[in-house]
Amino acid sequence: MKYKKISTFSYNLHIIKTNKFKTVTVQVNFKRKLKKEEITYRNMLVNMLCESTSTYPSKKLMTIATENLYDLYYRGMNYISGKYNIMNFLVTFLNEEYTEKGMLDESIKFLSDLIFKPNIERKRNVISFNEESFTQSYNLLKDSIISQKENPDGYSRIRMLECMEKDSYLSYRGVGYLEDLKNIDSSKLYKYYQTILNSDIVDIFVIGDVNERHIKKVIETNFSNIKTLKKPSESHFTHPKKARFVPKTFIEKQKINQSKLVLGYKISSMTDFELRYVLNVYSYILGGGPDSKLFKKVREKNSLCYYISSIAQPLNSILIIKAGINKNDFKKALTLIKKEVYNMKKGKFSDDDIIKAKITYINSLKELEDSPSSLLSLYAGIEYLKSDDLDNRLSKINKVTKDDVIKLANKIHLDTIYMLEGDLYEKK
Repeated sequence: MKYKKISTFSYNLHIIKTNKFKTVTVQVNFKRKLKKEEITYRNMLVNMLCESTSTYPSKKLMTIATENLYDLYYRGMNYISGKYNIMNFLVTFLNEEYTEKGMLDESIKFLSDLIFKPNIERKRNVISFNEESFTQSYNLLKDSIISQKENPDGYSRIRMLECMEKDSYLSYRGVGYLEDLKNIDSSKLYKYYQTILNSDIVDIFVIGDVNERHIKKVIETNFSNIKTLKKPSESHFTHPKKARFVPKTFIEKQKINQSKLVLGYKISSMTDFELRYVLNVYSYILGGGPDSKLFKKVREKNSLCYYISSIAQPLNSILIIKAGINKNDFKKALTLIKKEVYNMKKGKFSDDDIIKAKITYINSLKELEDSPSSLLSLYAGIEYLKSDDLDNRLSKINKVTKDDVIKLANKIHLDTIYMLEGDLYEKK
């Protein structure tokens, strides 16, 4: 596998040349500083651009076009990465070796049309997106926003973060907000679309067995509409406020069978090594699987939860512990979780626990090369988060010691206790 980064006036082109896959994947990322009021716009824009284009003005015609391109796959998505909001568009298609000459160019042109040839209308000198496609995209996003509450696991996690730090980067909802959606119309969305082309930071990733010179030329031809000046990016990492001296408890009721307990811990003054490596080892030992302290103590030994795990969020310097419990076991479960977190501070775990955590981490690293999507995440992390390459990651994870984990454990402080309390099961 060979990697090359080519910087141009308006964007960075990342070419990952590999013969491991029969496909070629091209992803275009549009990145800008995260603003709460823009999240809904960006989600709406992704839906809108993937719904239709001026070249293919209906979903049916889009489908026919992908079939003619040997079942080309495409998608768009918008997500939050620390201080930034990243909107991307991706196509995956068969290498010309398995189709016919010219398919690479045609497939990349399809992606270009998706982004730069939207389905628009002109009325009284006002340009807006096609109303029919806009309505379909609007309803799709509306349903997604409303349905958040129908997923108790995801909803409880979102609510804990909102309770932890209201109106901060980590509290923003990635899918957007209904109140913002109501204020969006087709002409406002088109104006926002223009700002994307003129001001976002753009990166283009290509993964596959491609000719570097040819792919560079094809990208230049199809992405000349990007007019933004390439500018430096700030760090994606955020730093939360100091943890509350006394953790605050929030309880919300919902008619669900299983109560959801979510604990939010803030981590103070991590070093870069702790953030990228020690935190992974700590989280795995505490709640990363069936061998973890939380699983064995809270679930297996005391039968106080249906599931339990810990999730590290290094971008925001927080750790989340979540569990599905019976509402009557709230205090017992909370006490045992706190005890296991305390035991980590006191070093009550073995060298074997560290070895298992490292093996799991190393195996996950090796799997990164098994799919184009994983490779995209890997190289996006190197570009945006200044992550180490695979070889350096493998080397550094093996340097984590028990003392490193204990030192980090003492920087982790409970800030927020959130309970989505369900009562349907208990009443039966």
